[in-house]
Amino acid sequence: MSTPTPKPVPRPSSLPRPQTPQTVVGTTVDHDAEVRRAADHGRADQEGNVFVVTAEGERAVGQYPDASPEDALEYFAKKYVELVEHAVHLRNRLSAGAPGREVASAAKTLQESVPDANVVGDLRGLSATLDTLISDAQDTESRQAAKAEAAKLDAAQEREEIVAEAEALAKRDPAKIQWKQSGARLRELFGQWKEMQRNGPRLPRAVDQELWGRFSQARNTFEHKRKEFFAELDKLNSEGKRIKEKIVAEAESLSDSTDFRTVSQKYKELMSQWKKAPRASRKDDDALWARFRAAQDVFFSARDAENAAIDEEYRGNLAVKEEILTRAQALLPIRDIAVAKKELRVIQDEWEAAGKVPRADMSRMEGGLRDVERALSEAEDAEWKRSNPETKARTSGALSQLDDSIAELEQTFERAKSSGDDKAVAEAQSALDARRAWRDQLTQTAAELD
Repeated sequence: MSTPTPKPVPRPSSLPRPQTPQTVVGTTVDHDAEVRRAADHGRADQEGNVFVVTAEGERAVGQYPDASPEDALEYFAKKYVELVEHAVHLRNRLSAGAPGREVASAAKTLQESVPDANVVGDLRGLSATLDTLISDAQDTESRQAAKAEAAKLDAAQEREEIVAEAEALAKRDPAKIQWKQSGARLRELFGQWKEMQRNGPRLPRAVDQELWGRFSQARNTFEHKRKEFFAELDKLNSEGKRIKEKIVAEAESLSDSTDFRTVSQKYKELMSQWKKAPRASRKDDDALWARFRAAQDVFFSARDAENAAIDEEYRGNLAVKEEILTRAQALLPIRDIAVAKKELRVIQDEWEAAGKVPRADMSRMEGGLRDVERALSEAEDAEWKRSNPETKARTSGALSQLDDSIAELEQTFERAKSSGDDKAVAEAQSALDARRAWRDQLTQTAAELD
């Protein structure tokens, strides 16, 4: 059997007002209990006419024919409970954090429907409950608005910090920018910006546009500088590659030369040119450098092999000249200038005839012979100047200088001994022997002058 449609009926003039019960508004509604309490605020007659009792008196809300008065009253009480449940739902939404503005608007709409609602229940109590709900929703709206405003200020500050960092990156000297790291950081900032747009509070349009304009400009400036920097770098790399390819080609053309003295100097010049040339790309620079070093290695390996062969060939000459140098040093100190000159000429002829010595020994051998030649020359000068009043003074000065020189050579000799370098010991001993012989000669000359 279908439920009959309630029909409005005329409102009775006056009926006794029932006691007002407490309207339940909370997390949940005890539906049956609330229906019973609502029914206390109305009545139904035998014809199914239903009335709600208000402060102004009774008001007909409808008719429920072919039903008992209790059933008719319950039907319109349930209609009232639906309004109560709606109010409870709005309260729960507010408690759950729904926008206060939306809850207040819905509560006002519901409240406006209450006075003329065709229901049976505590309409005044429900209206009062909605008053409280509206007030609470408006307070919540104020707090939410303040919180939203604070969130906007925080969001604007966060975006300002992003913009400031992006602008700082864009303002850097291109020559000092670490492009890989800075580019990655700029992409991170852009990702943060997009995340704020998706999930953060919406900023005022003017603020959002101003910040985005600055951020976009900073990104464009950075990208423009990056393109210019790498375009210029590519140009320099190309120029560096061209110059170094020319250097490498010349180095490779010289690698088989046997003109070791001239080409060794040429390789030094090419190395100097290499250092002054712009860098090519890392890959090209490494490849060209490998070719340059390979060409050098070929040349200097051949030169070293040639020198080693020559040194081996000259090693026999060294033994001969060592014996000749010993004979020359035996002339010191010079006692008989004429005899010494005669013997030294023979020694010099034998010296030239003996040929070259290994390069490592050239300085020591040539220096030793020059010391003997110098001692003879100074003995001749001393003999020639014996009648010169200034000779004694000069001889004394020369002796003083020789004493200083011998003292230094003695220290050099001791250091060489401490180091265990036999070659250095031999060189220091040879130089020391020559200086001592020279001093003995000058001492003898000074004595003769006295």
